[in-house]
Amino acid sequence: MSRIEPRFAALKREGRAGLVTFITAGDPDYATSLKLLKALPQAGADLIELGMPFSDPMADGPAIQASSQRALAAGQTMVKTLAMVKSFREKDETTPIVLMGYYNPIYIYGVRFLKDAVAAGVDGLIVVDMPPEEDAELRPPASEAGLNFIRLATPTTDAKRLPAVLANTSGFVYYVSIAGITGTAAPNLADVGAHVARIKTATKLPIAVGFGVKTKEQVSAIAKLAEGVVVGSALVSAIAQSLDAEGKATPETGPKALALVEHLASALRTPATAAVL
Repeated sequence: MSRIEPRFAALKREGRAGLVTFITAGDPDYATSLKLLKALPQAGADLIELGMPFSDPMADGPAIQASSQRALAAGQTMVKTLAMVKSFREKDETTPIVLMGYYNPIYIYGVRFLKDAVAAGVDGLIVVDMPPEEDAELRPPASEAGLNFIRLATPTTDAKRLPAVLANTSGFVYYVSIAGITGTAAPNLADVGAHVARIKTATKLPIAVGFGVKTKEQVSAIAKLAEGVVVGSALVSAIAQSLDAEGKATPETGPKALALVEHLASALRTPATAAVL
């Protein structure tokens, strides 16, 4: 069992949804990114999605595209991304980490990827450009290695398509709340509620809702509909806004991003629940 199932079980006992935070590994540089990664749980992240930088992130909006470009320019590699997870695990053995991104960096890394990811302390994978019809090369061995393979459901995932999306999915289901790329529009809460309710009739897995979530009010509203709320572009944008004119980290880079996480996480923690964390 990975860390994902126990974390959602603990959240259920606490009576609240979890905050899932996304950052791109190595953005804006390795040292700054690692320091931020290690600080996310204390700031309020219940699960962490760590982006695998890629030169052509086709499902991502400008903010996350730019974060990948910064990370790659600073020399981030998959080897370094796994090293970040390993370093994180030296102090935190409970917070789930899911690697999110595209298949190309995994393919380039080679056949040792799954073994090395498990050894580093990765809990799951979200590979956005690998639909069920194309997953034979990665999904079965990933599951056998003990990694959750988390799929995306979208507003266009109809009743005919949904069973294929849910087949062999584990950990949780990631519901993409808008039709389009990340961080470019706000989710329609009525539509999100209807789609999440429909998905819940077909699976017992927790559902995390992401894409376009930026405000504390959105986090609070989505938390009433799903087991997890994903914040990515807003957090990556906070990092970008703290950089200097050359795109380098400043003393405000970590604090600015963490302050946003704390602000959003406060929507999920009443004084009563905070006392038992």
